[in-house]
Amino acid sequence: MQTTETIWHNGVLKPWEETTTHVLTHTLHYGGGAFEGIRFYKTEKGPAIFQLSKHMERLIYSSKVLGMDFDYTLDQLNDAVVEMVKANGLESGYIRPLSYFGYKELGVSAKGNPAEIIIANWPWGKYLPHDLVDIVVSKYKRISPETTVIDAKICGHYIGGILSSIELEDSKYHEALFMDHDNNIAEGAGENFFIVKDKVIYTPSLGHILPGITRATIIEIAQHYGYKVVEQKITLEQALSADEAFFTGTAVEVTPIGSINDQTIGEANVVGEVTEFIKQTYDDVVHGRNEDFMKYLTFV
Repeated sequence: MQTTETIWHNGVLKPWEETTTHVLTHTLHYGGGAFEGIRFYKTEKGPAIFQLSKHMERLIYSSKVLGMDFDYTLDQLNDAVVEMVKANGLESGYIRPLSYFGYKELGVSAKGNPAEIIIANWPWGKYLPHDLVDIVVSKYKRISPETTVIDAKICGHYIGGILSSIELEDSKYHEALFMDHDNNIAEGAGENFFIVKDKVIYTPSLGHILPGITRATIIEIAQHYGYKVVEQKITLEQALSADEAFFTGTAVEVTPIGSINDQTIGEANVVGEVTEFIKQTYDDVVHGRNEDFMKYLTFV
C-alpha cells in the first residue's frame, strides 16, 4: 500500500503512522464495524469523488444498525472526506471510511465502548486488472439475511470473502461467485453480479445481497440509455446460458466476466456489446465526461 500524509480520525487529521488503536479494540475482536469503499477520479475540473453522499449515508445507516451513536452529521462527514482528500493532494485514488467500537470493555455486547470513525485515502489502481475475469462458484455461501441485517455494510460480513480468497489461492480463477441460502446467485466476494440475455440486463434482486451503490448507478445508467433491467432471482443455469456477464462495485468498477466454472460466457475472449457500453459509459461518468450524470460527482 502506498501511504499518504494524513488520516482523518474522530475529527482530526493525524499523520498516517500515528493513527493507531489499541489491540483490545472491540471491533478487532468481534467484527462489529462498518465501512465504505469510495473512489475519486481525475477530471478536467480536478479530483471528483463518486457518489460521496450515498456512501456516507450508508456508513451512518450501517453504524446505527450496530448501535453506534455519533455526533457527526452527514454534511460533516462529507466535508471530512473532502478535507482529507485535499490534505493528501492526490488526483485520484480510493477512500476508506470505517466506523468501529474502540477500546474500553470486552464482551460480545459493544455497549460502553466508544464509537470511532476514521477516513483514509491512498492511490489504488484496478482491483481485478484483467480485460475479462474467470470466476468460479465458491463452496461458501453468501451470509443469510435471516442471520444479519443484510443491507448494512458490516465488517464481519466479509469473512466469506476472505475464505473464498484462500480457496482461490494458486488457482486460475480471478474471483469467487457466491450462491445464496436458496442456491440462487447472490454476488461476488466484493461485487454485485449482472448478466445480459438478448440485450436485457438481469441482476439478483435485493433482500439477500448488498444493495451496492455502483449497482444502483449501473441500473440507472442502463435504463437512461434505453436498456431494460430486470431484478430477479438468477440461477446458475441462467447465468451459464447468458450472452454476457459482468461485476460491478467501487473497487472493480465494471469488470466483464469471461467464464463461470470454466464455461465461457458469450463469445470467447470478447467483451459483449452491452457490457462494453455500460463499462465505457460508467468510465465517462466517473471521470466527468458525461453531462447526464454530473450529479454523482463531488469536486474537490
